[in-house]
Amino acid sequence: MIEIKDLHKSYQMGSNSLHVLKGLNFSIDEGELVAIMGSSGSGKSTLLNILGMLDEADTGEYTLDGVPIKNLNETKAAKYRNKFLGFVFQSFNLINYKTAMENVALPLYYQRVARKEREEKALKYLQQVGLKEWATHLPSELSGGQKQRVAIARAMAAEPKVLLADEPTGALDSKTSYEVMDLIQKINDQGNTILVVTHEEDIAHMCKRIVHLKDGVIVEDKKVEQVRASQYV
Repeated sequence: MIEIKDLHKSYQMGSNSLHVLKGLNFSIDEGELVAIMGSSGSGKSTLLNILGMLDEADTGEYTLDGVPIKNLNETKAAKYRNKFLGFVFQSFNLINYKTAMENVALPLYYQRVARKEREEKALKYLQQVGLKEWATHLPSELSGGQKQRVAIARAMAAEPKVLLADEPTGALDSKTSYEVMDLIQKINDQGNTILVVTHEEDIAHMCKRIVHLKDGVIVEDKKVEQVRASQYV
């Protein structure tokens, strides 16, 4: 599903060049639930930006579902993001003046799906995350955990090939974090490929594989015995 070969990325910092990713090689199969771990400065955010087509590597190859991702202008990058990817962010990134249902339907609007179908799909995914009865509520009327559930429903509405979750529990307390991970595990159980960027060990072990980044290189890539979040919910 995802194939990365010899990926390098540097940033110019004044007269100095900062080499952030130093020849990464890894692949993610369809249906995997993978945690990317690393301290601040390890390169995990840069990697996520490249996987999310928000940035481009200097050298190396990135293939997503058999499609080489390279030399994309913003229009093509946006088209590919809509087609392949769903995003979940630490800060939820919901639009404050839109209801839960309107937020979830937003990716479908950009895919030019008809309004009636958008609303039906949005309600379907809100039901999946247990928030159908909150469809007409604004984000200001939702708790942090509910906002993240709406964000996950929005990410799933366009039925992406891969779900990219950037610190999805970072703004939540432990109990709510485990509820969100329980939902992510259930989505993965349905066969969806999910990548979770986290700095929390307990959250990483709720995935099936952990990739550790340090100073722009992969120092460890191992499959782990998955801890089910449901036992803490």
